[in-house]
Amino acid sequence: MYENLFLQIGKTEEAIDRKIAEAFHLIFEDEEERFYFEKQNGTAYMMDTGNIDARTEGMSYGMMMAVQMDRRDLFDKLWAFSMTYMHHSDGVYEGYFAWSVRPDGVRNAQGPAPDGEEYYAMALFFAAARWNEPAYADAARDILRHCVHQHELVEGGRAMWAPENKYIRFVPEADFSDPSYHLPHFYELFARHADECDRAFWAEAAEASRRYIALSCHPETGMASEYAEYDGTPRLMFGKKMEFYSDAYRVAMNMGLDAAWFGKTPALTKAADNLQRFFSENTKLGEYDSYMLDGTPTGEPAMHPNAIIATLGAASLAAEGPYRLAWVENLWNLPLRKGKRRYYDNCLHFFCLLMLAGRYRIFE
Repeated sequence: MYENLFLQIGKTEEAIDRKIAEAFHLIFEDEEERFYFEKQNGTAYMMDTGNIDARTEGMSYGMMMAVQMDRRDLFDKLWAFSMTYMHHSDGVYEGYFAWSVRPDGVRNAQGPAPDGEEYYAMALFFAAARWNEPAYADAARDILRHCVHQHELVEGGRAMWAPENKYIRFVPEADFSDPSYHLPHFYELFARHADECDRAFWAEAAEASRRYIALSCHPETGMASEYAEYDGTPRLMFGKKMEFYSDAYRVAMNMGLDAAWFGKTPALTKAADNLQRFFSENTKLGEYDSYMLDGTPTGEPAMHPNAIIATLGAASLAAEGPYRLAWVENLWNLPLRKGKRRYYDNCLHFFCLLMLAGRYRIFE
């Protein structure tokens, strides 16, 4: 079921196992470069090393890494931190998670970021199946129930998915989206395992998100914007004057995993091919700017160049173009990032390694 593109470039299963194990060690165990840290109260967090905080993005990523690698010990500590310091038990955000807290657990913000909730839910469903623990699935269903019905469950609350178009919102209060939040492959599985009354919603959301990703991707470069309106057009935010940067790199990774789990979608294959073509023909490997969607550089160097290489490698699962295997090779040869900005790049790097090795798996 799971295609292993590393085998197609001549790597052995032993070498693939070793590379994944080394990456996992660096993230979770290496004394100098890890960003997983345990607390004395039995909880643990993933630190955003660039911002010195723990984010629902990284916490849920860490839980997904742990379940994929069969490390329930790590999973439970990350989930305990999330529930202890980030989970809202009342108020308009009841059932949601504060998106950023300090390492000591003090919240930097109260509001949630929906990409965290969707990763929490998926990691919990996988954990329930892998370790035969129904309580995890119950927790996942509770998260998704709030994501869809917050406006019905909580006074003053707002759902994370817009009911009129089934698009995930950038934040509950926003009426626009983030293309990299769209995970149709997760929604296909939510349609099997969420509350029965919401399964049709999630099936519709999967198809809506595939259409939205295609709508958001530039017809020539394949780039999607960091933030976008519901019609797919870029939305500039936070004083930034560029469109393709940071979060947007994940769109390529998401297209790859959707193809790996549920088959290729022609429009997303075209976007993946265009993206690989643009970076192959217009840039030097590892030397990237931030861009407008038409490929115009803005003069601001990319903060996460390793993430670009990693996600373009993962896009090969969706791609069919001439650069497909070259980007698999590029990822294989890419060392994990070290230093201050290692957190985001290495999270994506690890996921992309799993994808291309056929080791990012569905547990049901």
